[in-house]
Amino acid sequence: MRKTGPIGKHLKFLLKLFLSLAAIALAAVLLVNSYVVWSGGKYILAAEDLPVADAILVLGAYVHPDGQTSSMLTDRLTVGYELYEQGKAPKILVSGDHGQKDYDEVNVMKNFLKKKGVPAEDIFMDHAGFSTYESVYRARDIFQVKKVIIVTQDYHLKRAVFTARALSLEAYGMPSDHHDYGQAMTIYKLREIAARNKDFLWAGILKPEPTFLGDVIPITGDGGATDD
Repeated sequence: MRKTGPIGKHLKFLLKLFLSLAAIALAAVLLVNSYVVWSGGKYILAAEDLPVADAILVLGAYVHPDGQTSSMLTDRLTVGYELYEQGKAPKILVSGDHGQKDYDEVNVMKNFLKKKGVPAEDIFMDHAGFSTYESVYRARDIFQVKKVIIVTQDYHLKRAVFTARALSLEAYGMPSDHHDYGQAMTIYKLREIAARNKDFLWAGILKPEPTFLGDVIPITGDGGATDD
């Protein structure tokens, strides 16, 4: 029987070390994921149990090239509108991507709500909500929101509420899962594990400033101040 030489022993040691480190890393990722889900999930309530807040924060999602809202975004806006009608907050903050002239989530979101009958002055637009973390950070620092109800799909909502609370907002969540969003949900849920780990680091530890800050626009004022 051939004996393993020094090089072979060295390679075996490195392989075992790599597998051990990979197992530890995977365990850490899954542990953080579970913590974020548990921590944020505690504050996801039925509509009748939600307290009155400063604002309803509706997080952005894809808008089609013809300006139509995607099914995900339609559901988020519909739930946000329903909560507004129930008196859960006097203002709605729509936060999404308007980083390019030819792609604008927030004006589409505001127009959707206006067509529902929400007065324009009660709708604030955050044009630089490029991520969940940035949307929540800017809600706190730009719009001076202290107590917020966040609306998005359930797979995303737990992270959003966790992030808001890690940034010292009194945040609650309302899911908006009114449709079957198809096979894409499998990809979204897998990506969400990485996103939860990132926001655990960002919101819980590092707290970097978002891409853009700017002048304070209090949520207690007129949403027209955010028109472009």
